[in-house]
Amino acid sequence: MEDWTGILRLDAEERHGKTVAKNVYFQGAFKVMRPIYHDHSGQPCYYILNPGGGFLDGDRYQMKVSLAEKARMTLTTQSATKIYKTPNKPAYQETEFTLKKGSYLEYITDPLIGYQDAKYVQKTVVRMEKGSTFLYSDIITSGWSPEGTKFSYDLLQLMTEIYIDDELAVYDHIKLNPSSQNIASLGYMEGYTHLGSMMLIGEQADNELLDRLYHAIHEDTKEYNIGLSLLPVTGILIRILANSTQTIERIQTECHRVISQELFNSSPSFLRKY
Repeated sequence: MEDWTGILRLDAEERHGKTVAKNVYFQGAFKVMRPIYHDHSGQPCYYILNPGGGFLDGDRYQMKVSLAEKARMTLTTQSATKIYKTPNKPAYQETEFTLKKGSYLEYITDPLIGYQDAKYVQKTVVRMEKGSTFLYSDIITSGWSPEGTKFSYDLLQLMTEIYIDDELAVYDHIKLNPSSQNIASLGYMEGYTHLGSMMLIGEQADNELLDRLYHAIHEDTKEYNIGLSLLPVTGILIRILANSTQTIERIQTECHRVISQELFNSSPSFLRKY
């Protein structure tokens, strides 16, 4: 297993209107549950498990997921990803998704929580064929600290590369480094404590869908701050600043509902475990 703390491989394909696993392999502190079919669409939901309960100093995880043509899948986590104190080496996760034409993957994660003195680096690479669709969401938040400090972690760094037909189409880089940045200031968290992101890449991600999302979630409030924009490719990016996980989850759930209605004329299943 080389120097990986956990490895996960999952390959799926479409068979007679139902997406099924063609290959499943996991080793170490990384597992995946048997699929759950929430409805009659044939789209399975897989829950990723971390038996260790969190990421520790020097932990390294690798996940690779591929979908064949017309396969559809929901991939989510069992609980929040907790990054604990990492005094020597950052915890690291490397993820690669491969989507063939006509496939659809939604990767909906629970919050990423950085506790005191935590360092974490995440690299996600998505390789899509034109005609496939990718939906991704995450939430970044600071964990509890003895002194009650809002940003007690050292580093949370998330890098995302999306390739369409082998050409780099989207590069997203979030780096929160409280030890050298004034995280609460303008241009960073702007007085908020939680950051949510949602990204849709696919042919349906156009101006009309952007308007629908805007009208569904726009509200004149100081509880949160939202930005929506079209990407240079056919894609939409949503950023949310707020002071609670529940606020961001509520907005992301509404966006997920609008997107599912637009793409499949259906409502998404409830994924959370609480």
